[in-house]
Amino acid sequence: MLRFAADENFNRDIVRGLVRRKPDLDIVRVQDVGLAGADDPTVLEWAAVQGRVVITHDVSTLTKHAYDRVAAGRPMPGVFEVVSGASVGSAIDDLLLLAECSHEGEWEGQVRYLPL
Repeated sequence: MLRFAADENFNRDIVRGLVRRKPDLDIVRVQDVGLAGADDPTVLEWAAVQGRVVITHDVSTLTKHAYDRVAAGRPMPGVFEVVSGASVGSAIDDLLLLAECSHEGEWEGQVRYLPL
C-alpha cells in the first residue's frame, strides 16, 4: 500500500475522511513531522527519503519542484495533485483506490492529477 505525505495546506477533511475509511492508511501531514512552513524542495526531499507520495492542492509550485527533481535524476516517489474544486468524497475515493491498488514505486517520478 502507498504511503502518503499530505502537504501543509492539504484539505483536512480529505485527510480525516481517508483515515476514517481506512484507519491503517499510512498518511502523515508534513506539519506533524516538523515541516510546518518548509519550502517545497524540503518537503519533496523528506518525502523521497521516507518513500512517501505527496498529496497536494499546490499546482503552481510543488509540481515544478517535483519535475525539477526528476530532471536532476533525484528520487521523487510521486505527487498526486488534487484539484481544489474536487469534491471531498471523490478525492477520498480516488486516493484510497490509488493507495490500495498501486505497487510500491509505481508512481516514481510522476505527477498525477485527481480526480481520476
